[in-house]
Amino acid sequence: MNFQIALLLGQDGVTNGAIYALLALSILLVFTVTRILLIPQGEYVTYGALTMAALQAGQPTALVWLLLGLTLIDCSLDLIGALRSGHAFRLPRWVPVKLLYAVAMVLLVRNLPLAELPMALQALLTLALVVPLGPQIYRLFFQPVAGAHPLVLLIVSIAVHVAMVGVGLLLFGPEGARTRPFSEAGLELGPVTLNSQTLWVIAVSLMLIISLFLFFERSLYGKALRATAVNRMGARLMGISPTLAGKATFAMATFIGALSGILIAPITTLYFDSGFVISLKGFVGAIIGGLVSYPVAALGALAVGLIEAFSMFWASTYKEIIVFTLIIPFLLWRSLTSRHVEEEE
Repeated sequence: MNFQIALLLGQDGVTNGAIYALLALSILLVFTVTRILLIPQGEYVTYGALTMAALQAGQPTALVWLLLGLTLIDCSLDLIGALRSGHAFRLPRWVPVKLLYAVAMVLLVRNLPLAELPMALQALLTLALVVPLGPQIYRLFFQPVAGAHPLVLLIVSIAVHVAMVGVGLLLFGPEGARTRPFSEAGLELGPVTLNSQTLWVIAVSLMLIISLFLFFERSLYGKALRATAVNRMGARLMGISPTLAGKATFAMATFIGALSGILIAPITTLYFDSGFVISLKGFVGAIIGGLVSYPVAALGALAVGLIEAFSMFWASTYKEIIVFTLIIPFLLWRSLTSRHVEEEE
């Protein structure tokens, strides 16, 4: 291996590591606030990438019908809850907004010249279609068991992952897809030329990480989520809704996942079932951070990307084994150095 090859592998490792860092942060965010290990996080990545590819091909994506169906079920549950609470003649205020949004998305997807739209509008439309799925999935599958044992939440998360993979096959088909790069330009740094997509991935990842830091440090909602993560019972006593916290974290995780899919779709071909391995690598980064520390999780995910890139050169057949074996020493170290303390609800 010469220096130029090492730089190229480092470029690939940093690019993949930036995506894994975003997924690690979103998995960590959801876990600390809701105790849910978000196994389906990778499906949001593939949904975002494949939806973007469908829009660029000028095909009205079938994902919009999934959005409409989940919205109808969500609104029906809201109405049933209003009836049970004795407010039969009082329509929940968000029901009309949800229905109008879903219908507007159907009309836009069916009538817009999708392939002729600027890439920025295609990306925004993709996010508008995918991001609402996060709070809806939390409402339908996790909110009813929010107070259950973490093992129950893990089983539900695995079931949702399996269901979303099957739905992805139904919506997008078995063929993989790639999207057009954001730009054909590049940046020459000595013997290495950084392609524009790599720069986009790194820049957007840094912006998202900084935005998350400012959100949790400066905004009222961010501090409320932090309070929920530190002490759920205390947050409830202070009037912070755990349901709102759960929906907000799922919305943020879905946004990060869908945006990650849009960013990596020009770099690699993604299939309906590609998300699981991608999210597992983000999960390795989250484990390195002990499912507690955001900076350590981001650095751990970056290390996963670099190790994966260099393993592909030295032992490409075993690169997945090498990456996932990293989790063993960290789990062993955590088990030997941490004390198990039951949280009082």
